Amino acid sequence: MKKTTLWIIIKNDKIFLWRKKTWMATGVYNGIGWKQEWEESIEQCMIREAHEEIGIKIENENLERVGIMRFYFKNTPHYDNECHVYMIHDFTWEITESDEIEPHWFDLKNMPFEKMWEADSIWLPKTLAWARDIKYTFYYDKDNGEVTRQSKS
Repeated sequence: MKKTTLWIIIKNDKIFLWRKKTWMATGVYNGIGWKQEWEESIEQCMIREAHEEIGIKIENENLERVGIMRFYFKNTPHYDNECHVYMIHDFTWEITESDEIEPHWFDLKNMPFEKMWEADSIWLPKTLAWARDIKYTFYYDKDNGEVTRQSKS
């Protein structure tokens, strides 16, 4: 199973989410991150993805690990992944649009869950309420489809 990253960026009671422009889940809002490359640590993956996806440089000390989730996709098992979730609170960089993402800031009390992965409405509110060491497993019927089953580890 491939390992991936996801980081939640919070600043001034707002959360950064990007709207995907291409590939899997086009039009869906999500956090930044994706798959770990060969011989790369999870933290190195996050630093590389930050630079590739939104052109910023982050440092390891800015990352707060909040949990691990596993995602299984019935129709596309090559997307199955173990996702390491981190939160970033303290930063000075500016996020800009790229070919892959359209950046958006949302009020923490007004999240666009209807335009996000279904699982996000389950785990993200707990994380934003300062729950740590979250562990979930989600089973999707198709890419960005309905969660058919979930379990909390």
